[in-house]
Amino acid sequence: AFPLVYGSAFNYLMIPLMFALWGIIARAVAFEFHIHAKKSKRFWGWAFAVGSLFPTFFAGVALGATLQGFPMKSGLAMQSGLAAHGVSVQNYTTPIMHFSGGILDFLTPFSIWTGVGAVIAASLAGGLYLCARFIPGDPIHERARAWTNIVSLLALAAIVVTLIWSYAIFPWAAAKWTGSDWWIWLIWFIIVLFFAFKSSTNHSVRNDFIAMMWGIGVVALLWAAMWATIFPYVVPDTWTIVQAANPADSIAVFTLFMTGFFPIMIMYNWYQIWVFRGRFSKKMAYGAH
Repeated sequence: AFPLVYGSAFNYLMIPLMFALWGIIARAVAFEFHIHAKKSKRFWGWAFAVGSLFPTFFAGVALGATLQGFPMKSGLAMQSGLAAHGVSVQNYTTPIMHFSGGILDFLTPFSIWTGVGAVIAASLAGGLYLCARFIPGDPIHERARAWTNIVSLLALAAIVVTLIWSYAIFPWAAAKWTGSDWWIWLIWFIIVLFFAFKSSTNHSVRNDFIAMMWGIGVVALLWAAMWATIFPYVVPDTWTIVQAANPADSIAVFTLFMTGFFPIMIMYNWYQIWVFRGRFSKKMAYGAH
């Protein structure tokens, strides 16, 4: 849908996305090797842990870096490099915009913070999920429950810090949040706090599945608020949705394809959830390990 954004943003975010991809690969490999390993089980356990941490942290870094926008220019992407090697570039022109910054431009205090925030959010989601999947009283359930009680407070603090920091450094966010429609954003924030409260209270009385669903609601509300704040940009101060979108005929074909595919995907995932709806214990799930 947005090929120009895809090309320029992935150039800008090459390093964090590379580490995220390596983490995903390490996680999958470690999971398979841990089952069969004898002397190296501890190593593969750590590989699995790092492989789980990297994608979450570096995806958060990439998101924070994207919110900051990045420099663009038109012309030949490797013009200076070609000229340095004696290749004439005067007859090569292109109107396509591309990333023109440095290799570490993505790395800022804010992007590092959003990486930390992503880890906190994923830890909370994982804790709620484990509580919903394991039998109450099981060691994994109880450890996840204790962990979630702590991380839920960290998550609320992370939301507040991120909002204040974003208000301070992003004029486009401050203008919307304190503009004529400020009351809409205030109501939205109150709704987010209500969802978080319901998730916490249901978790405290061991309504684990309901707590997880309220937690998912918090994520959905915050995600929608982020996109509403960014609009009409898809990358703030860099690409608007109109500038970056594919031609209308391509978008139409893509929309028709997704209209048919999306219900199938929903049905498949619902069937998968239904089949594995029962809770299990540590012994039942990991006995073969």
